[in-house]
Amino acid sequence: MLGASLYSLPGRVVRRFKRLITAEQPRIPNLRGDRHIEWSWVASQVPSGQGNALDFGPGGSHLALIAAQRDFNVTAVDLEPTWWPYVHPRLRFIRGDILKLPLPKKHFDLVINCSTVEHVGLAGRYRVTESRSDGDLEAMARIRELMKPAGIMLLTIPVGQDAVFAPLTRIYGKERLPGLLDGFDVEKEVFWIKDQKNRWTLCDKETALSFKASAGSWNAKQNIYALGCFVLRKPGYEASGDFMRVSLDS
Repeated sequence: MLGASLYSLPGRVVRRFKRLITAEQPRIPNLRGDRHIEWSWVASQVPSGQGNALDFGPGGSHLALIAAQRDFNVTAVDLEPTWWPYVHPRLRFIRGDILKLPLPKKHFDLVINCSTVEHVGLAGRYRVTESRSDGDLEAMARIRELMKPAGIMLLTIPVGQDAVFAPLTRIYGKERLPGLLDGFDVEKEVFWIKDQKNRWTLCDKETALSFKASAGSWNAKQNIYALGCFVLRKPGYEASGDFMRVSLDS
């Protein structure tokens, strides 16, 4: 009866109904709201200061604008074209590969690396065309070169049991994460995981890195992993007010 009655409806209604009943049902829990966590956390950690900032892979976020409004001169770099519905005198965009662009060394006081580095070298997404198994590690080393001594990086990444879901993402666990953070001092780390009601909730590091991720679908509502948020500092001297403190690693 339902099948017969469907074909008495206008074609566009039938097509819409078929799409609805055949649509892939989202898994629970899933990644819904992950950007709320990452963007709000990064925004909460952006310091005020007159310096230079790099937003690596801004995508559709407004984090570069937040840094610009905190008096940083911001350079945003992405492989994909970026369009913002605003302009700001302290904000500029460069389209290109972070590993190849001739950016100045020891230049940036602040780096925003929000859900970006895990995609470097995974060809087939975000206009990545060159496969590099260690592209993420190379990008972190390159960015470290671009940072001033004592510069900070605000980093968010997928975490869980180590895995690569090419071409979509890497998951950082007990094996890969130390290599990603190598050469930086970890000043702060926060971890989030989804509960069975599909809500993001804070958790400890062990729980996050032990989480078994699933991220092989192009539909984010079919994927799930934990989130890691880090404040990293490049070893070196730190300027504050009228004095400079030399770190133990300089």
